[in-house]
Amino acid sequence: MDGIKYAIFTEKNIRLLGNNQYTSNVESGSTRIEIKHWVELFFGVKVIAMNSHRLPGKGRRMGPIMGHTMHYRHMIIMPQPGYSIPPLIEKRT
Repeated sequence: MDGIKYAIFTEKNIRLLGNNQYTSNVESGSTRIEIKHWVELFFGVKVIAMNSHRLPGKGRRMGPIMGHTMHYRHMIIMPQPGYSIPPLIEKRT
């Protein structure tokens, strides 16, 4: 479970929960096959569909030096009907 960082709870993602779709941020170097294997192994569900996209890091300035935060991958996981994933720990900002 090192690859899955935390679940995302926004208005859109709460609407997706009604369609049995779960959203989370994962490690940027993880592949779709690895994430599918982790979800099936850890939660005991069968995944039928996954969507993912890589989001860029945000720019951060510290005085005259311009830096950036790390990029990350956003996954939408859809298990088979009848299966559900318990909510992951929400990230506090």
